[in-house]
Amino acid sequence: MCGQLRSEHIGETVALNGWVQRKRNLGGLIFVDLRDKTGLVQIVFDKDISAEALYTSDKIRSEYVIGIKGIIKERESKNSDLPSGDIEVFVEKLIIYSEADTPPIYIKDNDDVAESLRLKYRYLDLRKPTMQKNMAFRHKITQLTRRFFDEEGYIDVETPMLIKPTPEGARDYLVPSRVNPGNFYALPQSPQIYKQLLMLTGLEKYYQIIKCFRDEDLRADRQPEFTQIDMEMSFVDVDDVIEINERYLKKLFNEVKGIDLELPLTRLSYSEAMERYGSDKPDIRFGFELKCLNDIVASCNFKVFRNVLEDKGDIRGINVKGCSDQISRKNIDKLQDYIKTYGAKGLAWIRVNESEIQSPISKFFTEEEMSMIIQRFEAQPGDLILIIGDKPAVVFDSLGHLRNEVARQLGILNDNEYKLLWVTDFPLLEYDEEEKRYTSVHHAFTAPKDEDLELLQSAPQKVRAKAYDIILNGVEIGGGSIRIHNSRLQKKIFDAIGLSDEEAERKFGFFLEAFKYGAPPHGGLAYGLDRLVMLLSGNANIREVIAFPKTQNAICLLSGAPGIAEDNQLEELGIKLVEKE
Repeated sequence: MCGQLRSEHIGETVALNGWVQRKRNLGGLIFVDLRDKTGLVQIVFDKDISAEALYTSDKIRSEYVIGIKGIIKERESKNSDLPSGDIEVFVEKLIIYSEADTPPIYIKDNDDVAESLRLKYRYLDLRKPTMQKNMAFRHKITQLTRRFFDEEGYIDVETPMLIKPTPEGARDYLVPSRVNPGNFYALPQSPQIYKQLLMLTGLEKYYQIIKCFRDEDLRADRQPEFTQIDMEMSFVDVDDVIEINERYLKKLFNEVKGIDLELPLTRLSYSEAMERYGSDKPDIRFGFELKCLNDIVASCNFKVFRNVLEDKGDIRGINVKGCSDQISRKNIDKLQDYIKTYGAKGLAWIRVNESEIQSPISKFFTEEEMSMIIQRFEAQPGDLILIIGDKPAVVFDSLGHLRNEVARQLGILNDNEYKLLWVTDFPLLEYDEEEKRYTSVHHAFTAPKDEDLELLQSAPQKVRAKAYDIILNGVEIGGGSIRIHNSRLQKKIFDAIGLSDEEAERKFGFFLEAFKYGAPPHGGLAYGLDRLVMLLSGNANIREVIAFPKTQNAICLLSGAPGIAEDNQLEELGIKLVEKE
């Protein structure tokens, strides 16, 4: 291979195949950089070696695909930037496999080409060294994953792609059935139901690397079709699932990043994560933890805060420690605009200087109240306190995003630092104001914590789930739960979310039927493989680690998918298109 040749190969005859990166014609000598997936090597066409090869080489251009046979010699002017830069190959024989038009994008990294053009010509984009590296990195992770779970006794079982539409949170992609007119399959949002059924078969340990589909709005770390590392295991509880996955993560980080993770990983309950970080997926690479001020400001003269508390709101803030001089008043105004996108109405601030406290709201507080606020944040000269008062959900959401945004703007995030933690004990249910009923936070088959069962009827919002997420640098890379294996408990959950017996039978009848014949305790977890590869490879966009991704409008610019179906195809399926209002 081109990139594998070194000085120890001098004198050997070699056959190489690849693409022409560039060509330089010096008259009696023609130099070509030949590229394959391993890198570049310089090849030389010299009339003293082969006049015929020199003559033919005059025809080749960038991206021509060629094969050569030649002898490896020491390079006179060495290239220290190239691994093969100490040698060059003098060509004795040349074959041109195929010619190439001038490509619409450069085949090199950092070419500053619009992403839309890169996606349209993805087969060219994937020739770039960085993209080749990304694909190889993804391969390494998938192969390591398969080896690990195979060695742990897990069985790789494929589950169906054409399934019954079921409510799992996001919209299903529907597939019409020609042989069953008027009926539709759904593409799986996850293998959830089938992997639980596999536990009922006695397989005990299952895993799969599988495509999943969700018809939802996209962003940098989301695609309409994505890949999960999926697993399920029997006779386990929360600690068992976490233990096996911590060992998997330790092996993964050690082999692909050379990092020795210290186990066990940090665990935070959902309530603690929200209280301290305002997020159920906190980035713990830095501080700026939330502090509550309700007790201090309850009787202050600042009407805005008093009104918030009277409306059962919350007053909380963060201390941007030691960075006050890096955040100007203009920056604070921009941060105020930033938090408005999360529903917050305003941002109060306090600068702690050596000789004074500087704040537009200081006049509404007594010296004692201001001193108590400073103490609550453990603030010192050089600190900047940022405070939000609003409905509790708005305060947590706004401050959770604000601490991340401030850290990003200050440049204190280290991309080479990896902080993992588990978030556990999520709420089992949440109240849907539109539907006027409780809904499942995770899914309807998630088991509640045993000690909270008595709250199902009296205070369903307080019931905690045996659910857990694994977080890496503020990004959820995986999550799962212990499942319900008791039919009576399952009915209680259906009752709590307002699902009638008839509706449960219609939606999950075949699934519930299976649980009548003996179900083991079981649970599992699924990682977002694309997101995991993105983070570990140092990319900020998930499309960089997927061979043929789609845009934020769920369009494949390469193939033009989705496309228009022919009239005869629609007629065969019994589908008639109507104009959408």
